[in-house]
Amino acid sequence: MSDVPRVIEIERLAYPSTWPPSAYRKELQDNRWAHYIVLRDKHIFEEQTAVTSEPEKVRKTRPFPLSLLPSRPAVTAPSPDLASIIGFSGLWLMVDEAHITTIAMHPEFRGNGLGEFLLVSLIDISYNIGAKWVTLEVRVSNHPAQNLYRKYGFREAGVRHRYYSDNQEDALIMWTDEINSPAYKQKFLELKAALLQKLEAK
Repeated sequence: MSDVPRVIEIERLAYPSTWPPSAYRKELQDNRWAHYIVLRDKHIFEEQTAVTSEPEKVRKTRPFPLSLLPSRPAVTAPSPDLASIIGFSGLWLMVDEAHITTIAMHPEFRGNGLGEFLLVSLIDISYNIGAKWVTLEVRVSNHPAQNLYRKYGFREAGVRHRYYSDNQEDALIMWTDEINSPAYKQKFLELKAALLQKLEAK
């Protein structure tokens, strides 16, 4: 629950339409089929831990790189735990289908394979909770996301017309093949290993 303010901030930076904070609280408290994760940057955590352990008079002169209110001067720096969150994602288990509800990265951390890492993490969760397929909706105009999903075996299965409330844009419905099939699992493990190797090299 303590992560929700930072999650809301990242979602507002990432998407034109967002969930209200109450929706995330309800998901975490009441929806036992919901699974949400955050991605933390350990370097930010370590830097902010060092800053917050300094005397107050020194701290006041140090700028805070990830204010919870980036458009206004920060009055109080958030905790290192909160500041280090740079992305989040979630899914629902619906019978034997894992329905990805959201994947969002802070704009400053895009293009480094971390959004892909969140997707891989959700597919791992799908295996752990006994899902057989993974599905999601994506804006018809969001070609980079569609390409990433296709890389991980998602295919178009239909369209939800006027799905997005901010501009009435259609959504593509995308599904994987059965994730426990030998072919899918082998491909997924190969892609995951290649991604982890890439991230470790950075």
